[in-house]
Amino acid sequence: MRRRLLAGCTLVAIVATVGSLYFSEIANLSPCPLCWYQRILMYPLVVIFGVATFENRPAVWKTALPLSGLGIGVSAYHTVLQLTPTAQCSVGIGCGTIQWQGLAVFTIPRLALLAFVLITAGSVVLVVRDRQ
Repeated sequence: MRRRLLAGCTLVAIVATVGSLYFSEIANLSPCPLCWYQRILMYPLVVIFGVATFENRPAVWKTALPLSGLGIGVSAYHTVLQLTPTAQCSVGIGCGTIQWQGLAVFTIPRLALLAFVLITAGSVVLVVRDRQ
């Protein structure tokens, strides 16, 4: 069960990383400063969870939770900027711009938020199981 959960978190991190690289390198969408912060928080999770899956180390939550928690904060703030047209981004120009929208609901920050929430939920389950 734990190894499957670790593998699931690894898969989410890989999909998020590949997705962000697709948007910037293939779709030629320039990442805003908040997108860069989200990448900085997501990319290490691929390695962290990948190694933890290989070694079957559920205590990885001690490293992953701070990154994914901060990622939720940055992604949520970025999503609010996109939902509030009058909001000003204090980080850089263009953070409130919607460059891509899928299924009329998903934007790049919302996808990142979903990934960070899934990874955080998986990490919380690891905490509970680790404490038992």
